Amino acid sequence: MSPDPAPRTKPSSVRTQERAPDHVRLGNRALVLVEDAIYVSIAFLLAAGALVLVVRAGAELVAGASETGRDALIDTLDAILLVFIFVELLYAVRVTLKERQIVAEPFLIAGILVCIKEIIVLSVKGANEYIDQGPQFARAMTETGILGVMVVLLAGTAVLLRRKEREPEENSSTSNADGQGSD
Repeated sequence: MSPDPAPRTKPSSVRTQERAPDHVRLGNRALVLVEDAIYVSIAFLLAAGALVLVVRAGAELVAGASETGRDALIDTLDAILLVFIFVELLYAVRVTLKERQIVAEPFLIAGILVCIKEIIVLSVKGANEYIDQGPQFARAMTETGILGVMVVLLAGTAVLLRRKEREPEENSSTSNADGQGSD
């Protein structure tokens, strides 16, 4: 039985990072606290905004029930979809606080929700307001098409991002270039 190999020493760059001067570590801690406070403030504003939108959507739904027009219902749907966007952004802030880095996927999902919201609102309004107005109807349909393409692109990006996250990291692999393990 061979003896265990001697522990490797860390490169000097790692050793110097571990032994940063006290003022640098203190400054870093202060900046982390400020960063956390800003993220928590953003989260609070998003949560408060979502609550206000839920109340507003409820009020518009009650008001729309007494009216015969579809405008109140469209406004309610618009507010509800906006709540979903706020909640997804709130999730993005929460993940950023937890992971200590900005994660792209929640922002991609928020972008998809924004596009879908606009597609729905444009489709409903387009059927009523633009149908007899040629250039405005064409503009609304072009915008709907562009938003649809954006949904597909953002969803494709999210799928590729998930696929990349599932791949093992290049440096953590013990196999070499020809696919055989190291001895």
